[in-house]
Amino acid sequence: QVQLVESGGGLVQAGGSLRLSCAASGRTFYAMGWFRQPPGKEREFVARISWSGATTNYADSVKGRFTISRDNAKSTVDLQMNSLKPEDTAVYYCVAARRMGVTSRKEDYDYWGQGTQVTVSS
Repeated sequence: QVQLVESGGGLVQAGGSLRLSCAASGRTFYAMGWFRQPPGKEREFVARISWSGATTNYADSVKGRFTISRDNAKSTVDLQMNSLKPEDTAVYYCVAARRMGVTSRKEDYDYWGQGTQVTVSS
């Protein structure tokens, strides 16, 4: 059974940092990544990383502040979030794909975690 379990969300002041972690089990995934859904808005792409970790992509809104990484030996993918802003407030979802060549589209990902809340206060 495939499972993606997120952890590390919480409440932080603007300018602070949080580190999200996702533990994957059940199969091997090629691309993994993170999406988020701000209150009252649609789910949006945040970052993704290839199997080897050599290729990463970020949404423009988080570039330079967030860093995605993965440890295949531990089957985990992390999202280090620095210089957080109130507009980063959202439920963050870990995602995984069974194939290579995925993009930032939600439809490209086969598995989703249940989400973890991140709240940034001003």
